Amino acid sequence: MKVEFSFAGFVFTADLYDNPSAHDLASMMPLELTIDDYSINEKIAYLPRKLTEQGSGIFENEAVGDLCYYAPWGNLVFYYGSYHYASGLIRLGRLDNGFEPLLTRGKFPLKARLLS
Repeated sequence: MKVEFSFAGFVFTADLYDNPSAHDLASMMPLELTIDDYSINEKIAYLPRKLTEQGSGIFENEAVGDLCYYAPWGNLVFYYGSYHYASGLIRLGRLDNGFEPLLTRGKFPLKARLLS
């Protein structure tokens, strides 16, 4: 499944993994959210409801461009810097063509829609 995200004139896509949380996210599309800066390596967007945590667990190979869900807060996490797995983090997919739009600082309306 592929998701298109857009904010501040940027459009980028992500491939979702085949896991229950990613499927739950896809079932909510289309979405209108708000994306904002958090820390020095990520942007976040709160979902209208929490996703299922079925099938979650520890993962490795964390990389810039990962799209995750932080279950305790109910938000999407877009990583544009290095990070390490933390309890409650579920990897949903990967950005397709880099993370450059995420370097734009500020709070913006974010649209998300399922492409396939």
